[in-house]
Amino acid sequence: QVQLVESGGGLVQAGGSLRLSCVASGRTFNTYTMGWFRQAPGKEREFVAAITWNGSNDYTDSVKGRFTISRDNAKNTVYLQMSSLKPEDTAVYYCAVAPRWRLGQTINEYDYWGQGTQVTVSS
Repeated sequence: QVQLVESGGGLVQAGGSLRLSCVASGRTFNTYTMGWFRQAPGKEREFVAAITWNGSNDYTDSVKGRFTISRDNAKNTVYLQMSSLKPEDTAVYYCAVAPRWRLGQTINEYDYWGQGTQVTVSS
């Protein structure tokens, strides 16, 4: 059974940093694309960042230069380092895995999802 477990969320002041982690279990994801999405209250879930098995990455425009996605294939883990956080970054952040080697930004490309971790940025 595939399971994704996120951690690292919390409350931080604007300008601060957080590092999210997501550990995948149940199978090996070394050749799959891993991504992060977020959903703010009253809004649709949106793409944040993705990384392929060999390190190619993609970001939504609003986080470029502030967020960094990385992965450790040996640990089946993906990370999201978030810096210069803004109140508009407040959301539940979800880890996801797509059974493909290419980058993707759409929800339906991802088959496996975590339960989410709350990130709250105060002004």
